Amino acid sequence: MTISILIPTHDYACYQLVSELHTQAERIGVSYEIILAEDGSRDSVSMIANLKVKELSNCRYIRLKDNIGRAAIRNFLIRESKGDMLLFLDSDGKIINTNFLRNYLEAGKIHPVVCGGIKHPDVCLDPNRQLRWRYEKCYESRHGMVSGQFRSFSFLISRKVAELISFDERYNNYGYEDVKFGDDMRAHGYEVFAIDNPLLNKDIEESDVFLRKTETAVTNAYKFRDELRDSVTLIRFHEKYKMLMPVVRFVFKSTRSLMRKNLTGSNPSLFLFSFYKLGYYSTLA
Repeated sequence: MTISILIPTHDYACYQLVSELHTQAERIGVSYEIILAEDGSRDSVSMIANLKVKELSNCRYIRLKDNIGRAAIRNFLIRESKGDMLLFLDSDGKIINTNFLRNYLEAGKIHPVVCGGIKHPDVCLDPNRQLRWRYEKCYESRHGMVSGQFRSFSFLISRKVAELISFDERYNNYGYEDVKFGDDMRAHGYEVFAIDNPLLNKDIEESDVFLRKTETAVTNAYKFRDELRDSVTLIRFHEKYKMLMPVVRFVFKSTRSLMRKNLTGSNPSLFLFSFYKLGYYSTLA
């Protein structure tokens, strides 16, 4: 049995992540390969740092000239890999468990899809990164670091399932590509098996960046609303209270700049963040 460890990256130095995975794989003695794929990166500093991956045994470094998107890069890595099991990790993750790889391998012997969860730092002192951090910590408090929801930050999947389903490449921008994959997976009769094996998210974006990414994600939700409806609360809420949306839209347009000031500040309101997403969605409808 061979495991392929697949890491897509874009303008992020992740040699340390690859090195730790390499160390754990060598210690276990499993048959493995690690493939790092630069998806249209432009940052020369991070790319030079990532080139060191080629010096490690059983490791490949691939650079794609153009950015093909979050769904397409994962499908590309599936095609490039040869393992019976595929472990996908986002490049901004940090391994915090010396048995991280072993835990995935043991679970993968029984379950075709395994998610280990995401952990975020317990403290964020940067006032410019409070929105993403608070949002993620709120999610953790409600659902835990590990849940049955499919999230693409860290997951193990059998080749059979990965090739059967694949990621929907219409989702070429940020947002909901993992929700669509999870929906397609369940439609084929596969469920996520959750284990307590989280990867630490090291890269909490600045609030203005996260807000722009959120707008892109909401646009995806609207574009693919017919197929995401059952899984995305925002879509269902908008349709349930459709009669109120003209008021929501008016308030959003009137207060958008004030909300953005709060959300990109040092004490962002998650209630306002929820309303911002609903208001932005209403402008698309």
